[in-house]
Amino acid sequence: MKKRSLIYLLLLLVTLSLIAGCSKPAEEVAPVEVETPELEAPQEEVVEKPADGTEIILSTTTSTQDSGLLDYLLPIFTQETGVTVKTIAVGTGNALQMGRDGEADVLLVHAKPDELKLVEEGHGTLRHDVMYNDFVLVGPKGGSDLAKGNDIKAAFTEINEKGLVFVSRGDDSGTHKKELKFWSDLDLVPSGEWYVEAGAGMGDVLKIADEKMGYTMTDRATYLAMKDDLGLEVVVEGDESLFNQYGVIPVNPDKGDMINELGALEFTNWIISDKVQALIGEFGVDKYGEGLFIPNAK
Repeated sequence: MKKRSLIYLLLLLVTLSLIAGCSKPAEEVAPVEVETPELEAPQEEVVEKPADGTEIILSTTTSTQDSGLLDYLLPIFTQETGVTVKTIAVGTGNALQMGRDGEADVLLVHAKPDELKLVEEGHGTLRHDVMYNDFVLVGPKGGSDLAKGNDIKAAFTEINEKGLVFVSRGDDSGTHKKELKFWSDLDLVPSGEWYVEAGAGMGDVLKIADEKMGYTMTDRATYLAMKDDLGLEVVVEGDESLFNQYGVIPVNPDKGDMINELGALEFTNWIISDKVQALIGEFGVDKYGEGLFIPNAK
């Protein structure tokens, strides 16, 4: 009996062994790789700062605007420096006042005694000559009551005596200041219907003189730029007292927090540089046969 039980036990063990041998081992399951997204480092907030020094305010006389000089020069300045220029063209008196009030960064004007006074008073940091041209007296083309000549005071005296229509800038500009000096030197106070105070820029005054068939004193550059549309011709020129000097003045940065000191200095150094002085000398030659301004920066 015991022998039979032993046989059964042995058979059971063999059977279990066979079953185990026939069974396939469990397939190994490859671990699943899970991509862990990289966490971006926290970025600092980008604050757009104003582009410091990218714009300057240029207060200047109307002659630099009306003659086309600024349209010629300023795009070159911006291209070379990245600084844009906001131009305010007014009479020189008003331009100088903008400097006193800290309402401009740099001035380009033509009343040298007043310019020097502005710097002496501390409203401007320095002054440089830039260029010059001359004033001329113009009158009706082919019908002037004045003989052509080179004596401006003699012409003013005759205009006053004959009551010939004279259109004055009347705007405290450099041209107006020069005109008033001639009347003062002659001890004359112009008045009456013949004397028209326009209170306007040079271009507008030339148009008014043309319409009224009268006379006016103008810088040569503006006259040449407009003469094809005017019935006016030069009557008096060549008098030494008609010399017309232009200067550049950076405004004192102490005049206000908004003064762009660096931009003003960059413009000043640029316009008196040899390269730009040459450009000024070339302006107008191709169209008028002569330069409208003569560079003389030192």
